Amino acid sequence: MKDKSFLRDIITSRKTVLTIGLDADLTRLPAIVNGDLLAFNKAIIDATREACIAYKPNFAFYESLGSKGWEILEQTINYIGDRHFIIGDAKRGDIGNTSAMYATAVFDHMGCDAITVNPYMGEDCVMPFYKAGKWVIILALTSNHGSSDFQQITLNSGKKLFQKVMQTASTWGTPDNTMFVLGATHPSEIQECRDEFPDHFFLIPGVGAQGGDLDAICAAGLNSDGGLFINASRSILYASPQSDFAEKAYAEASTLNSIIRPHLEGRIRKS
Repeated sequence: MKDKSFLRDIITSRKTVLTIGLDADLTRLPAIVNGDLLAFNKAIIDATREACIAYKPNFAFYESLGSKGWEILEQTINYIGDRHFIIGDAKRGDIGNTSAMYATAVFDHMGCDAITVNPYMGEDCVMPFYKAGKWVIILALTSNHGSSDFQQITLNSGKKLFQKVMQTASTWGTPDNTMFVLGATHPSEIQECRDEFPDHFFLIPGVGAQGGDLDAICAAGLNSDGGLFINASRSILYASPQSDFAEKAYAEASTLNSIIRPHLEGRIRKS
């Protein structure tokens, strides 16, 4: 069971909170793999196993390939194994019976430890994802430009809509089974959310190609458990288009870890 104790152990032993997004695009694979997405994923995983705590396959990149893509996704997840946390980045959310089927697919069939969920339709559409030993990761404040369209609207209470989402969704689960997505491009909001939710884990996309400030994120979001999954995808996957792509992926992960580790060691040491 990949509970908080498991997360704290792998964060402490590997001295990182780095998560690697497996969002492989066939049009960007290095020529040496000859279009073999599974071989590419395996090479990236082999090169970075000790440099991260989690992998986050984005389902869209596999669904777009049809049945073959689903097979590659399943084989990739199996290849990752049990020593890492596996986040199914599927962003599901629908009426209750449909959500229950999504949960069965991602957890029972694919074997993921967590799933990203869109909370827009409310409690009865999110609750089916709460299954024993699994984690639900609620979209709160995303890193894309369009997050300002709805997520950052100010309500009559003075709170932003994403803050209301977090307050409400936090009552559906606990810090032991619920996380929130907070975009790396919003470090001041990450700090505010950490103050309000000191014990929850946050998944932080937007580092690397999207330009999130890694120092600022670590300073704002880390807690005594680690408390973050800082995700990088493109900057690691496509660190080189040449035959050294796996070595360069590891080098990029190591560069990110050189920034994360001083923050993490200081925070963990105080716990």
